[in-house]
Amino acid sequence: MPPKKTTRSSAKSNKHTDADVQHNKESDDVAQLKTGKRKRSAAVKNDVEKNKNDDACKASYNHWLMKSEPESRIENGVDVKFGIEDLKALPNQTGCWDGVRNYQARNFMRDMKVGQQAFFYHSNCKEPGIAGLMKIVKEAYVDHTQFDKKDVHYDPSSKADNPKWSMVDVQFERMTKRFISLAELKKYHLQHKAKGGPLKDMALFTRARLSVQPLTAEEFDFVLSLENEDPI
Repeated sequence: MPPKKTTRSSAKSNKHTDADVQHNKESDDVAQLKTGKRKRSAAVKNDVEKNKNDDACKASYNHWLMKSEPESRIENGVDVKFGIEDLKALPNQTGCWDGVRNYQARNFMRDMKVGQQAFFYHSNCKEPGIAGLMKIVKEAYVDHTQFDKKDVHYDPSSKADNPKWSMVDVQFERMTKRFISLAELKKYHLQHKAKGGPLKDMALFTRARLSVQPLTAEEFDFVLSLENEDPI
């Protein structure tokens, strides 16, 4: 997201911990060795399957939804407001999408490719929803705000030789023909969840806290089609 006056609010980081599983056995050394081999073999197989699934998921995501705050909010003395009109006002209608401080959202940005489209989503405001379209014009690179002590997104734990956070550059494409509200999208989500439909698993509702979310082509096309329909 664009620097300084166009700084976005940060997302809270998700911390993941792995549970330690301990087994108490009363068996001889040979039995333990055989059991260990079976468990290691199963673990390797599970890891391979997981990697295949992760790769498949990445390959299926070519569209995105990216959240930002269109209304003024002061954080550490800085106004974090950045709406779609702010993006339009930048030179070449292009800016860096900085300030993301959630690992999963960061990883999604690292998956983005030049030319892919994203919905510009207004969040943390009176009426959240999709305001317009933008495209990725520069793939992930180091987010400079993590090293700026004066920036609201400064991260003292991130080091220059091993930076934690990335950003992409986005360019305004157009406003949607009408504002597509969160309330309307939720109605479709609930309908599709009950009866089947493209928005049944939409990340906006299944991973709501993420500020950067993936969309399948089916989800993106359906949401975009709503601009030509009356709100429900």
